[in-house]
Amino acid sequence: MSEPPRFGEGFQRELFELIRWRRDVRRFRSDPIPAAVVDELLAAAVLAPSVGNSQPWRFVKVDDPERRAKVRASFLSSNEAALTGYRDERAQLYSSLKLAGLDQAPVQLAVFVDPDPLEGDGLGRKTMPETVPYSAVLAIHTLWVVARARGIGLGWVSILDPVEMHRSLDVDEHWSFIAYLCLGVPEEEHLDPELERAGWQSRVSRGDLVIQR
Repeated sequence: MSEPPRFGEGFQRELFELIRWRRDVRRFRSDPIPAAVVDELLAAAVLAPSVGNSQPWRFVKVDDPERRAKVRASFLSSNEAALTGYRDERAQLYSSLKLAGLDQAPVQLAVFVDPDPLEGDGLGRKTMPETVPYSAVLAIHTLWVVARARGIGLGWVSILDPVEMHRSLDVDEHWSFIAYLCLGVPEEEHLDPELERAGWQSRVSRGDLVIQR
């Protein structure tokens, strides 16, 4: 049996601060991120917990300019369609928001999940198959926090057509699209979320989110 590490109070405080400073970044500098650093971030991501130890996540590095252009086109059309769901001042506010850093982020990753991987042999997901994509989200969050600790920002782009993502990135047709991630050095640093600063949505108090039974 290996001896577990001991994390002191100083580390615990820093970890809490790290989580507080994790932001959904949309504004990036053009500084390149070394390939070795990206590989280290992915190495951390795949250490995330997964249902039945199935490790269902599939990370696709998107470097090709033509494929990136297709992703951007999908975002623009999906964003325009989303705007039609708002009216008046809310529509004006939505149209003013910067919702993706696709033009600036030096590193872009698409995240898919194998919905029924052989790994794990179905353990833990018979009654709740949605735990498979949940596992991929845990991997994304792990990558997000580790990236932030290195001064690298991450932005999760969700305003995309999953069918177009399959077509544009030429991946297994059985995989499910989970997220498109933009990574890079943030152009600016803020403790509060950008959507809160823009007046879209304030944080909900912890008392409204934690229920005692």
